[in-house]
Amino acid sequence: MKKLAIIIATILLSLHVSAQSPKHEIRAVWLTTIGGIDWPHSYNASQQKEELIRTLDELKAAGVNTVLLQTRVRGTTIYPSALEPWDGCMSGHPGKSPGYDPLQLCIDECHRRGMELHAWVVTIPVGKWNNLGCKQLRQKYPKLIRKIGDDGYMIPEQAETANYLARFCREIVSRYDVDGIHLDYIRYPETWPKARKRGEGAERRANITRIVRAIYQAVKQEKQWVKLSCSPIGKYDDLLRYRSGGWNARTAMSQDVQQWLREGIMDQIYPMMYFRANQFFPFAIDWQEHAYGRSVAAGLGIYFLDPREGRWQLDDITRQMYVARQLGLGHCYFRSKFFTDNVKGILRFAREFDAQPALVPPMTWEGKEAPTSPTLLRLHSGRLPRLQEGPGEVILTWTEARNTNDSPYLLYNVYASDSYPVDVTRAENIVAVRLRGSSIVVPEYPRRYYAVTACDRYGQESEPCQMKAPDDLTFWQTDDIQQTDGKLLRLPTKPSTLDADYLIVETLQGQQLVFLPYTGKYVSIAHLPDGIYAMRSLGKKGRNHRLGYFSIRRQKK
Repeated sequence: MKKLAIIIATILLSLHVSAQSPKHEIRAVWLTTIGGIDWPHSYNASQQKEELIRTLDELKAAGVNTVLLQTRVRGTTIYPSALEPWDGCMSGHPGKSPGYDPLQLCIDECHRRGMELHAWVVTIPVGKWNNLGCKQLRQKYPKLIRKIGDDGYMIPEQAETANYLARFCREIVSRYDVDGIHLDYIRYPETWPKARKRGEGAERRANITRIVRAIYQAVKQEKQWVKLSCSPIGKYDDLLRYRSGGWNARTAMSQDVQQWLREGIMDQIYPMMYFRANQFFPFAIDWQEHAYGRSVAAGLGIYFLDPREGRWQLDDITRQMYVARQLGLGHCYFRSKFFTDNVKGILRFAREFDAQPALVPPMTWEGKEAPTSPTLLRLHSGRLPRLQEGPGEVILTWTEARNTNDSPYLLYNVYASDSYPVDVTRAENIVAVRLRGSSIVVPEYPRRYYAVTACDRYGQESEPCQMKAPDDLTFWQTDDIQQTDGKLLRLPTKPSTLDADYLIVETLQGQQLVFLPYTGKYVSIAHLPDGIYAMRSLGKKGRNHRLGYFSIRRQKK
C-alpha cells in the first residue's frame, strides 16, 4: 500500500496537466435495455434505430471503444433466441418481436465505428416470479429456479445452471459476430440465505466458479477470440489497511474473481467501483496488482453525479479516471444515459480526456501469431472534389495482409504524422481503427505521411506498412542527431506550412521536460543534463510533431 500515497500525490499534482493518452486502453460504457432506461425510449422500430445510431455517434465522439449491451435482461432477450422469449423493452409486449434484430443492429453499427460490442448477460436473476421469462424457465426446468421475495433466481448449486448459462452464451457466440460476452450478477444474490456452516463460503465460491468455467469453455470452443468478461463487486475483499465494509466480491458475494484471472478463465473484468476516496483508490491498486496479465477497467459510478442518485461532483469521477490511467486500468461508465446527457459535464470532460483514440488491449495470453504487414500503401491524389472550405480529400489504399491464425478476418489501423516514418506507438498518430477493407478517404495535406497495420480479432497488430520515403527528407523528417555543446541548440528554419508556436523537449521515453517558445535561431539548453533528447513542435490546436533529435555531450574539465 506504500504505492497508494505516491500515486495519489502524483495524481493530485497532475490533475491540471493533460494526461498522457495510452495507445491501448479499455474505454467502455454499460448500455442498459431493462425498462428502456438507456435504450430504447420508444416502441417504434424506426425511432429505436435512429436513437441507437445517435447514441453510438456520441459515444464514439467521446472516445468510447467498447459497448456492453444488455442482451439477456431477466430470463428474456433482445434478440430472437431459441432458449428465451423477447423482453418487453423492445416492443412493449413481453414475448413479442420488435420486427428486427436489435443485437445485430448494434453489432453492425459498433463495428462500422471501429468499436467493440460485447453482449451483456445478466446471469442469476430471472425477474419477477410470474413474469414471462421466469415463468417459462420454471416450466422447462422446475428444479432450477428459486423464489426469494417476489423474484426468481437460478440456483448456483445446481449443475444444470452452469450448463444452461453456458448453452445460452454459446447461442449468442455461434450466431453473432460479438467481440465479447459480459457476465453480470455472476454471484449469489444479497437476499440469498446467509452461509452458516463452516466451509459453506468456499462451497459457494466453487459453485460460481463452476458456472464461469463452463461459460468460458463454451465460448472458447465456439470462437477463441471472443473475450469473456464480468462485472464483479468493486472491492475484491478486505485489504490489510482498508476494510470493504462487508460489501466485497470474494467473501460476501462468492465471486473469486482473482482466482478466475489466475486460472485464465476470464479475459477482462469491469469491477463496479462505485465508491469514492479511500474506498476507491486502494481497491483499484489491488485489482491492478492481481490482474495476472489480463485487462481491467474500473467501473465508474457516474450515476451519482445526478442529484437524484447522489451528491457526487465531477472531480470525484475525474480523479478516479486519472488514477486508473496511471495504474494502467481502463474505465467504464455506468450508465450510458448519464454519460450522453452530460450530467455535470462528464461527457465534455471525457471528450478532452480521451481526445486521442485508443485500441483495446490485445489478448496476448492466447499466444497467437500476429498477421503479416499490409503492403503497397499509396495515396491517390486528385480523385475527390475539394471541400468548400479546408483541404481536399484523397484516397489512401493498401494491399491486404495475410491472416496467420484462426480469427475470421483482419481489421486495419491507420496512422498519420508530419514526421517520417510515422511512429505507430503514439496514440496521437491514430487516424482510424478496426477498418474493414483496404482503403480510407483522408484529407489532403502537404507533407503528411501515413502508415497502416493489420489487426486480428485477438487485437494483435502487425508491423506497420509505411508510405514510400519521400526524396526530399530534411531535418524535420529524419532521425539524424544534432550534436551540441550543451549551451545553445541551433533550430532549423520553421517551414511556412508548420503551425507551431512552441517547442517541446522530451526524453526518448516520451517524458516532457521543457516547453520553449519557437522564436529565433538558437535556444538555451544549459539547464539540461547530458543525454539524447527528442524535440517536438506544439501548435495552436494542440497538435505536435517530432522535429528531430539532439544530443548533449559536454567537455569534461
